[in-house]
Amino acid sequence: MIGHVAVGGGLYGTTPASVVVQSMTNTDTADAEATIRQVYELWQTGSEVVRITVNSPEAAAQVATIRKGLDVLGCNVPLVGDFHFNGHKLLQAYPDCAAALAKYRINPGNVGKGSKRDEQFAAMIEAAIHYKKAVRIGVNWGSLDQAKMAQMMDDNAKLAVPLSADALMREALIQSALESAQQAVDLGLDPNQIIISCKVSNVQDLIQVYTDLGQRCDYPLHLGLTEAGMGSKGVVASTAALAILLQAGIGDTIRVSLTPEPSESRTKEVVVAQEILQTMGIRSFTPLVTACPGCGRTTSTYFQELALQIQTWLRHQMPVWRSQYPGVETLNVAVMGCVVNGPGESKLANIGISLPGTGETPVAPVFVDGEKTVTLKGDHIAQEFQHIVDEYVRTHYAEGGKLRTAKASVIPIVAVQE
Repeated sequence: MIGHVAVGGGLYGTTPASVVVQSMTNTDTADAEATIRQVYELWQTGSEVVRITVNSPEAAAQVATIRKGLDVLGCNVPLVGDFHFNGHKLLQAYPDCAAALAKYRINPGNVGKGSKRDEQFAAMIEAAIHYKKAVRIGVNWGSLDQAKMAQMMDDNAKLAVPLSADALMREALIQSALESAQQAVDLGLDPNQIIISCKVSNVQDLIQVYTDLGQRCDYPLHLGLTEAGMGSKGVVASTAALAILLQAGIGDTIRVSLTPEPSESRTKEVVVAQEILQTMGIRSFTPLVTACPGCGRTTSTYFQELALQIQTWLRHQMPVWRSQYPGVETLNVAVMGCVVNGPGESKLANIGISLPGTGETPVAPVFVDGEKTVTLKGDHIAQEFQHIVDEYVRTHYAEGGKLRTAKASVIPIVAVQE
């Protein structure tokens, strides 16, 4: 399933084997200025699709303004409208909103109840058809269609060997998504305009749901835990689930739904998603730093500080480098703390430095493409090494979009076919 994602009026992606990184704002969409700022920040970090909440007339009224504001900034990131409960009304009442969005996220469990459900779902699909927009059928275990779940529970109870509660929940998620997708197709939506997600919060449930879903449909799939959590728990849970699915070839877009700490940037979820893909060798987004964990041979924090400084600097350079030096995202830098593995790891990187450990000679050899080029000493090793990295980028990656070297690369491209 890896390879194409429905956005805008056609397929969205970079290469035949790409997985797209998505994120979501947490601003009040009615506050256009704040939303523009956050979308732009997410995009600058590398988010290739950004979802915004459209939950009220005030929010819907600002979507076109947000789109225009981003366009003025040169930010062409596709916007996905997240609709629950009243999407059918908002898309009809605010045509500028319907036209400005690249995709509508529809939750089958929150479209409507009883006889109104089909009518209101149809209204949203008809808007997508009219404006040539994609639709994500986004089912969530916290908001499953209760009528469907009740019917399935009744049917399950009559079976000779009924499903367990967890298995029944997973089956309900999958059936809700696939039936809603088929309903959209029956209403006239092109199947190529549909992407599906079935989100849960438990790692093993997510793996089982998407493994089954991937065998039962050809729709592109959006992966992610619905609520991954905070801090290391959220990062670990997301990585554990997504890595297994991606390794199996399942998934076309991913989102890491981290709960940010009060002072934490929303962009962390983008960085984590990128690093999952990059460390798995699926895509490259920014030069990464290989660094040793440290031990009794490295009692100084110098190499840790240098590794952090270089990694932070590389990521901050990417908004400029991405256009000036295509392919630079594949660059690998090593910052090692002693002579045990330092020289060897440094030789394997494009650029590596082997810092002295405790009691070792206070010199730091630098290796460029496997060859020792210089030995740094003194109080300005950090600045001198950063200059070497900067010079390597300028001399190995030509400006103007043409690689100077034959090094393989994956160049992020955002394309929305209208």
